[in-house]
Amino acid sequence: MLKTRVLTAIPIALLALALIFLAPAWVFRLAMAALWMIGSWEFARLSGLGQIPRWILVVLQAAILTLMYSNWSSISGHALSFLVAAVLAWCVMLLRLLNYRPRQTAGLNYRMLSFFSALAGITFAWFSLSWLRDQPSNEFLILMLLFIIWASDIGAYFSGKQFGRHKLAPSISPGKTREGLLGGLLLAVLTAWVLASVTTTLDSVPLALILVTLITTLAAAAGDLFISLHKRTVGMKDSGKLFPGHGGVLDRFDSLLAGAPFFALGVLLLTQ
Repeated sequence: MLKTRVLTAIPIALLALALIFLAPAWVFRLAMAALWMIGSWEFARLSGLGQIPRWILVVLQAAILTLMYSNWSSISGHALSFLVAAVLAWCVMLLRLLNYRPRQTAGLNYRMLSFFSALAGITFAWFSLSWLRDQPSNEFLILMLLFIIWASDIGAYFSGKQFGRHKLAPSISPGKTREGLLGGLLLAVLTAWVLASVTTTLDSVPLALILVTLITTLAAAAGDLFISLHKRTVGMKDSGKLFPGHGGVLDRFDSLLAGAPFFALGVLLLTQ
């Protein structure tokens, strides 16, 4: 399994680097739209929707992204409004983590909430990444976001394995611990600080950068739990099978789904 995960991760990383450093902005936005549309289909399955509502969700999501892509020059000028709305939407959606109960079933309320959560989550993730790609030093910003999330995952895994004693959310994801979360936060902050030290983009606001990193990491961890909540409710181990050894788009990029809007808003506020 580990060998499969590594062999799959290598082309994913190479493709990500090519999109960040070589592709023009419009190609990057198009690639992100394709990626998140796959995520939309996976989210429709995790939402427990029937065949017709599932297609309604996917078609509506495609229409939203197409409209935003076609009018990007106008929409991108309202980044503050979009990103504030994204962060507020996620704060509301993440309240579902507090209300989750073991053996919860995919009833009408669950399906309705998941339908709108899918639309909001996918739309705002696409907007956040597309906006970051348009900024000065865009390559650095997107890499920093990815490295923060990767570092938090690695830190959480090793610190949780070594020191984990207290469960973080046992009814949703029994393997995650509070000690693991703390280790992820520390490694993410260290990673962001090291990356900022090699650029002049954000190094003039170290305390604010630490705050943005902490918030992004917490949001990413919550996003991971958010998708786990859906998988547990509908009885699915993975959201899809696109990436061998990793699962689907939402298995691989669930942290990015929630973390990107918080990071993008932080960057916007720091660079205004």
